[in-house]
Amino acid sequence: MTHPLFDLSDRVALVTGSSRGIGREIAEGLAEAGATVVLHGRDADRLEQTRADFAGRFGDDRIRAVAFDITDADQVVAGVAEAERTAGPIRILVNNAGVQHRVPLLDLDPADWQRVIDTNLTSAFLVGRTVARGMIERGRGKIINIASVQTDLARASIGAYTASKGGVRNLTRAMTVEWAEHGIQINALAPGYIHTEMTQKLVDDEAFNSWIVGRTPARRWGRTLDLKGPAVWLASDGSDFVNGQVVFVDGGMTVVV
Repeated sequence: MTHPLFDLSDRVALVTGSSRGIGREIAEGLAEAGATVVLHGRDADRLEQTRADFAGRFGDDRIRAVAFDITDADQVVAGVAEAERTAGPIRILVNNAGVQHRVPLLDLDPADWQRVIDTNLTSAFLVGRTVARGMIERGRGKIINIASVQTDLARASIGAYTASKGGVRNLTRAMTVEWAEHGIQINALAPGYIHTEMTQKLVDDEAFNSWIVGRTPARRWGRTLDLKGPAVWLASDGSDFVNGQVVFVDGGMTVVV
């Protein structure tokens, strides 16, 4: 049985970028805690596969899916409206969608810089404020922005990503300053190096894998499963007085020199 503090029954959650990877795992965790989940993704086929899988396990009435460009203000408004039309008022938002682009700053095309900033940071602003309008009217809501260890750390060749995730931290704070008085809690989860389909090449790189394992006190890569519990907590009544925080889920990476 779910503890009452962490029971998400009768709550609607929208998770951007949830057709695979971290977003899918978080969406699954919210559904397991009782939430009605609206999945989101750009790949229509993959999104439908995820929706069908979730519907088979959690019930068709508790799983919805929407596809829209999170970097386009008009599409965001339309997409959120569609999600609420089909599933109900959004009580939980997880801004998860993001991209990576590995090129040294001196060689980085400004268009690629902008794409990363738009996808990782501007989208959280656009989707966040659109959903927050309804949350403010209703006097309650949870927003979880997905940050990264790169919120606090930097590595060569991922400058745009690092800048975007640092921005996510301060966007989370800005949202808190303006919206907390309306009964909304806005926090961020900052994953460490997580083993996913997108990071498989890094896991397979023997030198890089050894560096990550050696750099992380837990001596392993994170699993998408490791983010389920923290996400459910931040989405639940159990975190009602937690606001503006970045919760690092990184096996201790950010606490060592």
